[in-house]
Amino acid sequence: MQRIFKKMGNNAKVELGPYARQMIKNNPNIKIYVGSDSQNYSQSTLYATTVVFRFENSGAHVIYHRERTPLVTDMWTRLWGELQRSIDVAGYLKFECGVPIEQIDLDVNSDPEYPSNKIFQAAVGYAQSLGYIAKTKPDLLVATWAANVLVN
Repeated sequence: MQRIFKKMGNNAKVELGPYARQMIKNNPNIKIYVGSDSQNYSQSTLYATTVVFRFENSGAHVIYHRERTPLVTDMWTRLWGELQRSIDVAGYLKFECGVPIEQIDLDVNSDPEYPSNKIFQAAVGYAQSLGYIAKTKPDLLVATWAANVLVN
């Protein structure tokens, strides 16, 4: 798993674990959200995974990692790739760094009218089975929103 992330805004590189621990030390009431999104381009798929630090009163700070892979045309595989990237980052932070995760934002929709609903139950069940709170569309998802900005 990639542990070098960048700050959204100035793209300064940070090491994920130490940076998250320092954020908690400086802001004990901070809540951490993890999410991913992807976008297909002509020859490749671009994934972005974000860690959002939500401050108690207002505002947030975002760090991210982007990864370009060969084109993933199958929707299930691409969405599962987003989920796995989020799970990997959340697991690293939680289990290796002792950083609490408030929730994982999943870029899937609970409404059967949307294609991403096909993966909804499997994705939510997987995240919950690992002990995470998983939120999905149509809820407001700050981590997947930030990831969406980074892939588009």
